[in-house]
Amino acid sequence: MALLFTSMWDATFFNSLTPRFYVALTGTSSFISGIILAFEWWYFKKYGTSFIEQVSLNHISPWINGTDSVSDGNNSNFNGSNSNQQNVSECKVWRNPINLFRGAEYQRFHWATNKDPLTYYDMNLSAQDHQTFFTCEGDTGKAEYEIMQTAWRERNPAVRVKAAHSALERNPDCAPAYILLAEEEATTIVEAERILKQALKIAENNYRKSQSTQHQGAIAEAIHRRDTNVLIYVKRRLAMCARKLGKLKEAVKMFRDLTKEVPSIMNALNIHENLIEALLEMQAYTDVQAVLAKYDDISLPKSATICYTAALLKARVVADKFSTDIASKRGLTTPEMIAVEAIHRAVEFNPHVPKYLLEMKPLILPPEHVLKRGDSEAIAYAFFHLAHWKQMEGALNLLHCTWEGTFRMLPYPLERGHLFYPYPSCTECADRELLPSFHDRS
Repeated sequence: MALLFTSMWDATFFNSLTPRFYVALTGTSSFISGIILAFEWWYFKKYGTSFIEQVSLNHISPWINGTDSVSDGNNSNFNGSNSNQQNVSECKVWRNPINLFRGAEYQRFHWATNKDPLTYYDMNLSAQDHQTFFTCEGDTGKAEYEIMQTAWRERNPAVRVKAAHSALERNPDCAPAYILLAEEEATTIVEAERILKQALKIAENNYRKSQSTQHQGAIAEAIHRRDTNVLIYVKRRLAMCARKLGKLKEAVKMFRDLTKEVPSIMNALNIHENLIEALLEMQAYTDVQAVLAKYDDISLPKSATICYTAALLKARVVADKFSTDIASKRGLTTPEMIAVEAIHRAVEFNPHVPKYLLEMKPLILPPEHVLKRGDSEAIAYAFFHLAHWKQMEGALNLLHCTWEGTFRMLPYPLERGHLFYPYPSCTECADRELLPSFHDRS
């Protein structure tokens, strides 16, 4: 009886509504939606993130799924190391754009110190990258590519090198095998460059062959995508060899050509950071600013290279004449204020970098992968860019005088951010896996 009465009341209520009510309802909802859209646009322009997304991730999702996610995590992990791996997976790890050569650089460090500069976790990530870039479903039944597919995952460098030679014996046109030899067997950059030039000829030939057949099915398309990845990777490593050997103009030209490419592998390699570093070495600051204008965009992921290079260029305008005594008496000029704000922005993004630039902490060889905003990214940035800060008179002094002011503005960086998300708490676990045990993490 009560249910019948309720349904009759509902029917009466809806029948009594006039068209004027629906017009008002539509207008009100449109007005509220417009206000939400305008606020969301303003918040995104100011902070670089979606307010609705941030509220959903930080407040609504934990409230709905908090207990379930905790219990699932406890059930899936049986020891401390598995727990660390889970924490690492929560933080996205990126490939180091300027990673060194294993044979010509990392291995020589091992010979000199008897210390391993790379962790197994880091090398395993590289193996996954290489399998993704250099193998495809079209390799089934091809002995040389099947050998290379397992070669990347071998822990022993000698076994990896032997497998690459075995692949070349079966097929002299196996470009991934040349890549492995250049990365691991070559003990000098000159030797690595020589092997990569051989790989380039083969990669270009393979690319032309697969390009003509790429529309003949999914397998042919996958083979062409693999050949494209191999070609771009070889060109990038050749450009890095040219940079290391002092052939700066050649390196810059190659990096510029590569930044015009559009395949998905480009998102993983971040070649624009290689270009920025090479241009800084040439002291081509106008060109560096042009690259920053393209990549320091609110919709693109930031990096220490982007943020600290922007700060370096702004510091360049005032650093040579900057004095704390004078600034404390008369206050900061507009250019000085702009430079200090850029430094604060960079420090908020990655607070580990200044200690390495100011040589308050010792540098080590950078890992092959980095965690953005983490200690690993700070090491990778400072390893290549410390020389550029030293080259610019007064830049390190300005950094020394101003970088700690960021923490007065953000006393609780784990809880809230100013220009970026709050500093992620999972960085320590990820950096512990990426950095060698002999390094004291920042």
